[in-house]
Amino acid sequence: MRKSFVKASIGAAGFVTLLLVPLQGCTNLDEVPLSAISPSHFYRSEAEVLAGLVGTYAQLRSTLDDYYNVSEISTDEMVVPTRGQDWYDGGTWLDLHRQTWSGTSAAAGAFFNGAWNALFAGVERANVLLGGLQMTTVPNQARIEGEARTLRAFFYYLLMDLYGGVPLGTTNEVPTRHPRVSRDSLFKFIESELLAVRSDLPVTWDAGNNGRITRGAVDAMLASLYLNAGVFTKDSAGASGINALGYNTCSGITVSGGLDACQAANNRADSIINSGVYQLADTFAKNFRADNASSPENIFVVKFIAADQLGLNFVMRALHYNQYTPSPWNGFATLAQTYNAFDSLDRRRGVFLIGPQNDVLTGAPVCERPGCSKGAPRLVFTTTIGDVTQAGEGEGVRIYKWPADPAHIAQNNGNDYAWFRLGEIYLIKAEAELAGATGTPTPLSLVNTLRARRHGRHRPRRAPARAHGRSEAQTRPDPVRQVHRLLAVQDAVPERRPQRPDADSPGADRRQPVAQAEPRVPLIDGGSHRA
Repeated sequence: MRKSFVKASIGAAGFVTLLLVPLQGCTNLDEVPLSAISPSHFYRSEAEVLAGLVGTYAQLRSTLDDYYNVSEISTDEMVVPTRGQDWYDGGTWLDLHRQTWSGTSAAAGAFFNGAWNALFAGVERANVLLGGLQMTTVPNQARIEGEARTLRAFFYYLLMDLYGGVPLGTTNEVPTRHPRVSRDSLFKFIESELLAVRSDLPVTWDAGNNGRITRGAVDAMLASLYLNAGVFTKDSAGASGINALGYNTCSGITVSGGLDACQAANNRADSIINSGVYQLADTFAKNFRADNASSPENIFVVKFIAADQLGLNFVMRALHYNQYTPSPWNGFATLAQTYNAFDSLDRRRGVFLIGPQNDVLTGAPVCERPGCSKGAPRLVFTTTIGDVTQAGEGEGVRIYKWPADPAHIAQNNGNDYAWFRLGEIYLIKAEAELAGATGTPTPLSLVNTLRARRHGRHRPRRAPARAHGRSEAQTRPDPVRQVHRLLAVQDAVPERRPQRPDADSPGADRRQPVAQAEPRVPLIDGGSHRA
């Protein structure tokens, strides 16, 4: 029979413990399985309801696979070069990086289809749970419904980012069987869902429930949604659509309550900053280490632990084969132009690995394959990649923002992944004010608060020059954002970025990434959804 983890004591184990346990193990292969969970045979107790909620949270881990790859590798932040017989994979990685994909190309089949399926799986899990809750009564039901609706809204947020308008379903039926709605309609649905459930959610959770949705998480999603309204309320480029060559401002777009979107973004940021719940971590690195569950800065995270199939595997993607045990994959690298955006005195360069390399666990020097004992040369990571179609083992700077967990189990590390952090909220507020929102402190003060933290240079940023009515911060990436947001998917969300022009048009820039024709320009800040 099936040994379901929901029989565990919710009160004794804690929600997070259950979240980090595989959903079930099959011990009787003669059992006739039900094709899917349905309200008629599940959700009869609080434990079963929480099990359904856990499954919806667990689907967040999938956002760091194909969605992450599309968001990062299509930018000038990251490339996956072909290294000998490794990483060609039918041309998928370079197709994605070069933005040469089409509906039938390698990248579309490998990444865009994968992201679509993973995100809609999250929607469907939430819909099944919400359908079941209509047929039962359990303690804390409104709060549980609020969590499920928020998670569903977040999955739709990511779908809206990549694909624009998508099928919108809120029942137990397969979501993709519903008709496609416009991006603006999806924007309004996400907004209305988040606003409707906010008051049902707690301000904080205890340690045993770390990672569950809070009011702060809802406010962070809304702040990002509103700041991106210049893109997220439009389906295409053109005179009244997305500006393909310039800044897409949130100003002038009316959202719920009759507010200007920029002002609404500022207000949501203020709600988080003034809540007293979050504070900037004393070091930038604290938000990414294996013990980052205790970071006071992280607002909404994907939970990971050092256990089989439950850990973060970012070290495997970037490190050389000989830098870690088990052997990593030696794939992802950053581009020279991104690395060189940080001057040599900037301590934030510490997230990069460059030059002679060591084992990240033991500190011992390492060599290229077949290893030092076989006479191979010392492993040296170079700034440049001569040819991405035939790169050497050590070509390309590596990003080591989420360092290896000393207690890792194989490739599974216990670092949580923060989708939203307080550093990002500071930058959302700063940009909203630059775009016309009324608020204090000034954008310059907000940015300098981040710069003063002990993660980098203490020198304050000078007041930005103005260009054509917009500040410098709106016309080109700011290095303070570039480091904070490096390799955090949110730094890639299109926000108000210009839409990529047609590839054959004058001035077309294939290095400006997009998924649904929206570029992802890395403006690295505080490490999460945009920070």
